[in-house]
Amino acid sequence: MSYEDAIAALADPTRRVIIDRLRRGPLPVGHIADGMQISRPAVSQHLRVLSDAGLLTVTPSGTKRLYAIAPDGVDNLRRYLDNLWDDALAAFARAAEDQAKGKSDE
Repeated sequence: MSYEDAIAALADPTRRVIIDRLRRGPLPVGHIADGMQISRPAVSQHLRVLSDAGLLTVTPSGTKRLYAIAPDGVDNLRRYLDNLWDDALAAFARAAEDQAKGKSDE
């Protein structure tokens, strides 16, 4: 999946809570839903969106399904953000150099 899909999926605060709960390792939907202000079926819908965006893996385990953060999906997002940051730093460096040249010409 693309970084755009990941960003769109993570735009929802409930999905960010789900990702935060999965940071320590795989969980079944019941554990993910514990204490949330939405129903378990609603959590399942959010899990589907995150899975479709490539951010989660789903592994059958007996009668349960374990959800985990997908390293490849997160890596795509991380690469995009790294490139964005690199571009921003390069633009800042160019602007600082241009400003320094302008002041030294005076």
